[in-house]
Amino acid sequence: MKLSTKQIAHLRGLAHSLNPVVMIGNNGLTENVIKEIELNLNAHELIKVQVAGDDRTARKAIFDDICKQTSAIAVHHIGKQLVFYRPSSTVKESAKIVIPKL
Repeated sequence: MKLSTKQIAHLRGLAHSLNPVVMIGNNGLTENVIKEIELNLNAHELIKVQVAGDDRTARKAIFDDICKQTSAIAVHHIGKQLVFYRPSSTVKESAKIVIPKL
């Protein structure tokens, strides 16, 4: 699924008020962290993840790795906050977040 810049901006606006639901500690991206991210993406569709550590390149690698492992869309990465979106289903009636059309 490819989103336009306006759609990404809409998701960023929705994510602004969210609190992080997953914290990634010094152990990095473990199997349990991926399971927790999957669980929260299924429940909420749009989530915010907090990453510990000051290494920007490591955070970027984690950001990309989460997208690959969970098939989520990278919405935003600023500082230690990462935002991901993945629709829970293709049925519009059960979608929690409605993304505006192009």
